[in-house]
Amino acid sequence: QMDVHGRIREVLAETIREELAPEHQQLSTEDLIKALRQRGIIDDVMKELKFVTDVNEKERTSAPKPSTHFVDREPPVLKKTNIDPTRRYLYLQVLGGKAFLEHLQEPEPLPGQICSTFTLCLHFRNQRFRSKPVPCACEPDFHDGFLLEVHKDSLGDASKMVDATTMLSICDPVHMVLIKTDTFGETTLVASYFLEWRSVLAAENGITNVAVELLGVGTESKVSVGVLNIRLEMYPQLNKTLSPEITNTQFALERQKTAEKERLFLVYAKQWWREYLQIRPTHNIRLVKIFAQDENGVNRPVCSYIRPLRAGRLLDTPRQAARFVSVLAYERAPVIGGGGGKQEQWCTLLAFLCRNKGDCEDHANLLCSLLLGFGLEAFVCVGTKAKGVPHTWVMTCGTDGTITFWESLTGHRYLHRPINPDDPPLVAQPRPLYPYRTIGCIFNHQKFFGNCQPSDAVEVCVFDLRDESKWKPMSGEAIKSVCPSGTVSSVPPFPPLCASTIDAAVTSNEIELQLRILVSEHRKDLGLSTVWDDHLSYLLSPALAAYELERTTSISAGNEEFQDAVRRAVPDGHTFKGFPIHFVYRNARRAFATCLRSPFCEEIICCRGDQVRLAVRVRVFAYPESACAVWIMFACKYRSVL
Repeated sequence: QMDVHGRIREVLAETIREELAPEHQQLSTEDLIKALRQRGIIDDVMKELKFVTDVNEKERTSAPKPSTHFVDREPPVLKKTNIDPTRRYLYLQVLGGKAFLEHLQEPEPLPGQICSTFTLCLHFRNQRFRSKPVPCACEPDFHDGFLLEVHKDSLGDASKMVDATTMLSICDPVHMVLIKTDTFGETTLVASYFLEWRSVLAAENGITNVAVELLGVGTESKVSVGVLNIRLEMYPQLNKTLSPEITNTQFALERQKTAEKERLFLVYAKQWWREYLQIRPTHNIRLVKIFAQDENGVNRPVCSYIRPLRAGRLLDTPRQAARFVSVLAYERAPVIGGGGGKQEQWCTLLAFLCRNKGDCEDHANLLCSLLLGFGLEAFVCVGTKAKGVPHTWVMTCGTDGTITFWESLTGHRYLHRPINPDDPPLVAQPRPLYPYRTIGCIFNHQKFFGNCQPSDAVEVCVFDLRDESKWKPMSGEAIKSVCPSGTVSSVPPFPPLCASTIDAAVTSNEIELQLRILVSEHRKDLGLSTVWDDHLSYLLSPALAAYELERTTSISAGNEEFQDAVRRAVPDGHTFKGFPIHFVYRNARRAFATCLRSPFCEEIICCRGDQVRLAVRVRVFAYPESACAVWIMFACKYRSVL
C-alpha cells in the first residue's frame, strides 16, 4: 500500500550521496537506519504493519446478514493484529512451487472459470494458517507469508526476548499439509510435510531459502509430488546467529534420541506380543494393533495418535463433540487397483481436519481425544463389525463401571451389558443393539490392553481392565516413552480446532435457492408446473432444528407445535407429504440427485394432482473446522381427488 521499498530506496540513495561524498567513509547499517528514522519512514512502516490472524479465540461478532439471496461473495473479514516488537516471530514465505508434474498437461484456466486448486495448511505451536487457494499447475503460483510466533504458549511472556540458543531447544516442526480441491469441492490430501525451521538460526543474516520436496501420501509416500520454495526469516533479527555445526549436532542428537526410544519400544512390543501369543495360540488372529502407518507411510505406535484435546469454546458437551466428529465425511483411504484389500492409513490430526474427511480410524482417534479432553475415561476399540469387516470405535468407562460405546461415524451411543455364557438357558439375556462383533484391543494416550478373554466376541466381553487375566496391559512407562507430551519425539503435536468460517444462514439460503431451481427444471421436463408455498416452506424449519437437536442430545422436542402448524396450513381435503434428509456436504446438485433416488422423495418432487403446492427448506448447522450438517426437507400439499 505504501510502496515501502520504493521510499526506502530513495532515502538510502540520498543518504549515500550526502554521507559518502565527503570522505568516502564506510556506512554501517546503523547509519542507514538512523537516516530512515529521521525521515519518519520506519515509524510509518511500523504503524502500517498489521499482520492478519484468524479470529478464533475471540467471540465472532458477525454483522447481521440480510436474509435476501444477494450474497456478497467476499471472503470472511480477518481481524488485524499489530505485531508485537517484544516477541520473536518466524516469518515463513511460500514463494511458488515447481515440478508438480501431475499437472503438466493442465491447460491455463480461463478467467472466471472454476478450476482445481491447491491450498497449503500450516500448524506451528498451537497456531494454524491457511494459504489462499491457487490453481493447480505444474508450477503453482503460491505467494503467501505466514507470521508464526515462536513462543506462543510456553517459554514465558517474560520481558526477555528468546535468543537463538533457547529457540534451538524448541523441536516443534512446522507441519505443512497440501490439499487439492477439485471443481466439485471434493478435497484430497496431496502431501504432508514436517519442516525443520531451525536451520534459520544458523543463517548468516537471519534469512534462509529452502526448497522443500513434498512426497505423496499412502501408497505413494516414496514418490515426489512437487517442490515448494520457502523463505524463512527471524523477526526481529537475531543479535548473534549459531554456527551450522551447532544446529546440525542438535538435530543429530534429537534424531538419535528419538530413534533409540523407538527401538526400545519396538523391542518391548515384540516381547509383549510373544507373551500374548503364549496365553492362547488363537490370539494371533485377534485384531491387536500396536503400530499403524500414518499418511507418510511411517509406522507409529497407535497410542501416539491420541491426546486429550480441548475444543475451547467451540464445543460444549461430549455429545456435541460426537456429533461434530460424525459430520466430518467418511472416506476409505484410496487404493490403486482392485483386490478388495483395505489400504491402511491413519492420518495425523492436521491432515484429517484440513481435508475434512477420513477413515473410521481417524474419526475414532479424534472422538477419543475430544472425550478425554472433556474429562472422560475414553479408549479406542479395535475389532470387527458384521461379516468380519475391521472397524474402530470409541468406548467410555463410567466411574460406576458403565460401559458406553460411541460410534464415531454416526454419533450413536450404545450401552454395553455383557452376556454371561455360563447362565442357564432360561435366564433372559440382553440383546445387543450395537453393530460390533469382536474386539481385539483397546488403547488411549496412556494405556494399551490386549483382549485375552476366552472369546473375543463383544457381547460376552467383560471390561474389567484391572483384571490382567481378561486384559493384558502394556507398561505405562513404555507407552509414555514414545507418546510423550512436550519432550523430543517423532509425534507431531496436536493442532487446535478452528471455528467455522461458514455463515449458516447464507449457505442455507444458497442451497435452498439452487434446490428450487433444480426441482422446477425437473418438473418442467415432466411437463409439470411448479408453484412454491413460501409459508409452508418456513413452517418446516422447526422440524429440521428438532432433528439436529435429537442427533446431538438424543432428546426429541417441539414435534407437537410443528404438527399443529402444518395441520393449520393444510386445508381440509388436502394431503400433506414431507421428506427430511441429512447430508454432510453442501453440493446442492449432488444432494438433489441423491434425494431423487428415494421413492418417497421422488413422489413429492414429481407430485401430480389438483392445487399442488411445493415447499423446500434447508437448514445448515455449522460445526468447527467448517464441517456442517445439512438438513433438507421437501414437502407438498395437494387436494386429494379420489
